[in-house]
Amino acid sequence: MGKYWHVLNIGLQNTLVYRLNFLFRAAFGLIPLMAIISVWRTIYAGKPGGQIGSYELTQMISYYLVITIVDALTAVTEDDWQIAADIKDGNISQFLLKPMDYLTYRLCLFGAGRLVYAAVALVPTAAFIWLLRDNFVLPPDATSAAGFVVSLVLTALLQFLFSFTLALLAFWVLEVATFIFIAFAFEYIAGGHLFPLDLLPPAVAGALDYTPFPYMLFFPVSIWLGRVSGEALWLGVLVQLLWVIAAYALARLVWNRGIKKYSAVGG
Repeated sequence: MGKYWHVLNIGLQNTLVYRLNFLFRAAFGLIPLMAIISVWRTIYAGKPGGQIGSYELTQMISYYLVITIVDALTAVTEDDWQIAADIKDGNISQFLLKPMDYLTYRLCLFGAGRLVYAAVALVPTAAFIWLLRDNFVLPPDATSAAGFVVSLVLTALLQFLFSFTLALLAFWVLEVATFIFIAFAFEYIAGGHLFPLDLLPPAVAGALDYTPFPYMLFFPVSIWLGRVSGEALWLGVLVQLLWVIAAYALARLVWNRGIKKYSAVGG
């Protein structure tokens, strides 16, 4: 276990080199957010009753602000590209000879990257939220706050495992970029980045509930906003945990098959 703490420490040190890049990324990433909020303000201004679906303007603005928080703590940035590059360049050969699990190694680096990015992004994000503090909703109670934290951890794991498995396609194809772009374009919509999923027709939203995508963003945001509570909250967390377990099993399966192919061709 000590070796993975060492990897995490090295990852933190290496990632800190890019802290200025992270600061600019976080700051300029708020520009699209400002545009989205402006669009929703315009939509609500022309909406009788000031409500769309079950969302008032304050809740809708809070929805996108909480997305920014969740993304800062859970989103995969360059990990999938680095994993694919390790496979193509033969760098994973060293992990076949050392007592270190590659998945756990990459998870430590992912965690280090998220910690540094979240710390750097804290200043511009907190400043932006403060400017919109009149439209920012906090979790309604301690149970929702605790559920959000648990769900946030599971979201990060699900995001990582999803990206890890996609990157492993590099064992079979020369270029994985197309697969990654298609998968994340779908996840952007089905995960709730573009709009709240409960604005969709009930049949479509219900169908998405049988996929892992809502649990990669929409679910923890809904917990924060108090839209999921009581038994539904912990049942949702259980479902999210089951998706994490399934994603882990799939990642292990694809890794084992990929390594067999890699070794067979002399990798």
